[in-house]
Amino acid sequence: MERRIKLKTLNSHITCKICRGYFIDATTVTECLHTFCKSCLVKHLEENNTCPTCTIVIHQSHPLQYISFDRTMQDIVYKLVNVCLECISTSLRTLKRSFIRCSAQATITHLKKFVAKKVLNGMDKYREIDILCNDELLGKDHTLKFVYVTRWRFRDPPLRLQN
Repeated sequence: MERRIKLKTLNSHITCKICRGYFIDATTVTECLHTFCKSCLVKHLEENNTCPTCTIVIHQSHPLQYISFDRTMQDIVYKLVNVCLECISTSLRTLKRSFIRCSAQATITHLKKFVAKKVLNGMDKYREIDILCNDELLGKDHTLKFVYVTRWRFRDPPLRLQN
């Protein structure tokens, strides 16, 4: 039996308290177990040595040694983001401009499979699709974060890709 849960009921558990977005490279403070995006937490710890949520002192001089990547939390976010992609895809045909919102850790292969499933009516046809940014073919293992940083630098969001 499948039980459906509204994503908004889980948002407080899978969003960063600093940037208020879904976790990207989920990182947990080992002293109090609060989780944040890695980049948000590292930036916070450059100026402070306390947890942004509970203000407990992480470590007086080396707080970065007391944080760790939270693979389980990141996997949960990836699974929920995938559900979001499916929800958004049902309304893509009604929009003047097609777009999807997904994790920065999604790869080009993830996007190719998504497009193949929705446009070519078969995920197995994803190898027939090329995805480009600035007329440059993107590698299958590139994450959207990597593409954004290396190919879309100094441009306004959102990242625009062509196929």
